[in-house]
Amino acid sequence: MYKKGDYIVYGSNGPCLVADVTRLSMPGFDKKRKYYILRPVRSAKSTIYCPVDNEKVITRPILSQAQAEELLTEIPDIDHIHIESEKFREEQYKDIIRKSNVRDFVGIIKTLWRKQQQRIAQGRKFTSVDERYLREMEEILINEMAISLNQDRSVVERLVREKLRMPAMEKQG
Repeated sequence: MYKKGDYIVYGSNGPCLVADVTRLSMPGFDKKRKYYILRPVRSAKSTIYCPVDNEKVITRPILSQAQAEELLTEIPDIDHIHIESEKFREEQYKDIIRKSNVRDFVGIIKTLWRKQQQRIAQGRKFTSVDERYLREMEEILINEMAISLNQDRSVVERLVREKLRMPAMEKQG
């Protein structure tokens, strides 16, 4: 069981701070169950109430500092991920996010970035689905590594992009 102050990865929400572990006395919640009260890093104003015994959503501790440092050194050697079927690629992206394996995130980021460069070279636009998942996986990966490495997000983004041999992320909006 995680404790207050821990950082965990909660499904597609990415890294979250465990703000509390408690029983809830709110309508719709089982007063006998314990819940994690989670604050997603990428949406600090949001709150997630997750039963401690939830088995539907993959929950795991964030990478340790040593694991994050190891991942940084391994990034250049992580292979692209083959998309089995263009028709089902979004389902494959969702499955990778759901499983929350950071090495798969790196593989998909590499795959999508390469695809984006190919489409641009052909004078074509990058699809909105691919763009959305590329940004989402980058966001989850970089936020988790920033916490693990105890570094500013922009520093980690630069380190990851150097290892991926990718240009800096364009700022949204």
